[in-house]
Amino acid sequence: MKAIWNNQVLAESDETVVVENNHYFPPSSVNMNFLSPSGTTSHCPWKGEASYYSIKVGAKENKDAAWYYPAPEQAAKEIKDYVAFWRGVEVTE
Repeated sequence: MKAIWNNQVLAESDETVVVENNHYFPPSSVNMNFLSPSGTTSHCPWKGEASYYSIKVGAKENKDAAWYYPAPEQAAKEIKDYVAFWRGVEVTE
């Protein structure tokens, strides 16, 4: 799987974990040069507290377009620190 935005590959892995139709990419497969912590958080009753990244490619920014769970609940432990994308980021094979 690949995560692409603004013609840039942000992440690539054959070992994503699919949860609720979202592909979560292993941390080692994500190019962190394009992601920066945003300070935004949200809460899922069974996964826990999510933190967000904004994506910047060239002069374009996609705010809060990636998220991860730094300390997930036990039911979601398999996606700890894995990164998922939305807001126009194309996730494709």
